[in-house]
Amino acid sequence: MRSLTTRRPFTILGIVLALLVIAAFVLVAINASTGSVGPTQKVVVATRDIPPRIPIDSGSLEIREIPTAGYPNLLFTKIDDVRGMIPLVTIVTGEAITSNLVAKPGDTLPAQSGFLPIPSGYVALTIPTSEQQGVAGYVQPGDYISVIATVTSGAKVASKTVFIDLHVIRVGMAAVEAGGAAPTASSLTVVVTECQAEYITWFLTNASLKYTLESYQDYLQTPPAKDPTCPSVGSAPGVTLATVKKAYPSLF
Repeated sequence: MRSLTTRRPFTILGIVLALLVIAAFVLVAINASTGSVGPTQKVVVATRDIPPRIPIDSGSLEIREIPTAGYPNLLFTKIDDVRGMIPLVTIVTGEAITSNLVAKPGDTLPAQSGFLPIPSGYVALTIPTSEQQGVAGYVQPGDYISVIATVTSGAKVASKTVFIDLHVIRVGMAAVEAGGAAPTASSLTVVVTECQAEYITWFLTNASLKYTLESYQDYLQTPPAKDPTCPSVGSAPGVTLATVKKAYPSLF
């Protein structure tokens, strides 16, 4: 009986130590799931999958407090700062919006992004170029050019600047740019209205075109507003010889 009585305190102590170890493991597990997530912050996140290229509306966004460990220091804290931005990639539901995932409308983006910075109401049009026609290859993305058309009508030959401030957003093919631009590209992609695109197409077919490179000091500082005479693709009425003569009488 004395032996059993002597061992009893050690048995109780062992049980207590075992319970303490179990409690410690439980506390560690709880801390791992709740307390070790690092700092949190209220930031803008997506409430649904947001596809690329389409401006973000405020209904697709909310403010949510999330762990910010691992995120770059590029987070937004206000929905107004994100509304209207253009996603460069698909942003999934619950994902925090970071500035490297979106761009402002009109921003010049790298060709490999696959996204063309076309303002609302405008389209992109690719026009041919060469060393003599396109300022010896000095035209680069982001530049602005003017277009001179030369028309032969009977015995009359006339030249006139038919467009100014055409924004060049790409030079050459996207595949060529990704691997290194050729010394002189064979095409320029410019931003125009659909109405301008029709006139340029007519001139490419019935005249010869030459481009001039505008001074960087004269470049537009903000994306152009919608042209009230041609606010959308559906506004283009078509171009004939008669409409070109009316628009550019000095050429005929």
